[in-house]
This record gives sequence, C-alpha cells and structure tokens, in this order.
Amino acid sequence: MDWLLPGWGAFALLRRNLLVWRKLLLPSLLGNFVDPLLYLLALGYGLGHFVGQMQGMPYITFIASGIVASSAMNTATFEGLYSAYTRMAVQNTYLSILATPLQIGDIVAGELLWCAVKGAISALAIILVASLFSAIDWRWQVLLALPVILLTGFSFGAIALLFTALSRSYDFFMYYFTLAVTPMFLFCGVFYPLHTLPAFAQEIAAILPLTHAVALLRPLLTGQTPGQVLLHVLVLSAYAVLGYLLAAYLLRRRLLS
Repeated sequence: MDWLLPGWGAFALLRRNLLVWRKLLLPSLLGNFVDPLLYLLALGYGLGHFVGQMQGMPYITFIASGIVASSAMNTATFEGLYSAYTRMAVQNTYLSILATPLQIGDIVAGELLWCAVKGAISALAIILVASLFSAIDWRWQVLLALPVILLTGFSFGAIALLFTALSRSYDFFMYYFTLAVTPMFLFCGVFYPLHTLPAFAQEIAAILPLTHAVALLRPLLTGQTPGQVLLHVLVLSAYAVLGYLLAAYLLRRRLLS
C-alpha cells in the first residue's frame, strides 16, 4: 500500500502544473474570473435592486460570499476533470510520471494540490472584485476564509479526479455537471438561504459539500462567526479523503492493469 501514500513527489507535480499554467495565465484567469463576475454584477445589482436585504445584509454581499464558494468549486472541478483527463488519457503524462520514482499517490495528491491552488486563485479574484464594489469588507475573518477555500478545492478536486479515473471520454463529464455540479450551484445556498427550500430538499442539500463551504465562507466574508464549524470541516474533509482514496485506487487500476 506504499503507492497510496503521497510523498514530496506531489509537490513536484504541483510545480510541473504551475509551470505549464504560466504559459496560459491570461486566458485561464479570464475563464475562471469572468463568469462569476457576471453573476455578481447581474444578480447582485440587477436582482439585488428588488431583493434589498437578505439575512441582514445587502443582497450583493450575500451573493458575493456564495459565489466565492461556487467559484472555488467550479475551478477545482474543471481542473480535476478536463485538465486531469487530458494529462491522463490524451497526453499520457501520468504514464511518463510513473516511469520516475513517483507513484500513484504522488500523482493524485499533486493534482489535488493543484485543484486547491486553482480554486483559491479564482476565489481570491472574486473576493478582490467584490471588495472593490464594497460587497466584502477586508476584515481579519477574510484571512480565515483562505484555508476554507483550499479545503473546498481539495474536496471538489478529489470528487472530480474520481470521475476522471472512471471516464472514457470528455462527454462522460456532462453526467457529473448535470446531476451534481449544477444542482449544487442552484440549491446549496449560493443565491438564497436554504430554509426557503422544501424540507426534503434541505435534507439533500445538507449532505452536499458546497452547502458546507457556503456555510463557512459566508460568515467569514461578512464579518460574522460561522456556526457548527467542526461539522462543516468534517464533511468537506470526508469528501476530500474518500475522493482521494477512491481516485487513487481507480487510477492505479486503470493505468497499471
């Protein structure tokens, strides 16, 4: 089981991905940044004009904190799906890496680190822009949001890598986006409080990772103290650990069988 435990090789893979990403820095940032910004402006100002206050804060503040969480989710997911699949199945990068002393655990852990970093870059860009519109105040709690953002990236990156290990083509990812990512984006508290949903929908949302990311990030980004911190952290950590273990097992079986 030594292959399952990551070593320093994970950071070598992280560095490798960072060096490649530097060549595509501007278009990558544009893609990760523009969509959340449009949601923030269109819904925060457009719909916010009619909504006014929500949970004691301006609607643009409410939605900005939710979009930070969803941006980390989307960026980590795209990186763990499309980019990782390209490295695995198209470029055969993983097979080349396995010819070195690195093992499967290093590959999966390195990819998770990269998913978390990319998610954090996207989320911090939204925080910066939202602060320019006075939707988020730079208080000390904002600094505590960074580990939560990284944990969110780990969680969704692990789930994405699990689906990547199972996928036989890019088209397979549409199942995950249609059945998981889009429903979480719409029903996990990004745009409105969960208590407005029917009881059964609240119960489903309670087990989804984005719900817990939003529950932690919204208070931290609006100068409040989150509740049930341990529960939210444990749920996100469980998704990250289980996703890592399953992705490592399936990737090993796929590449070395």
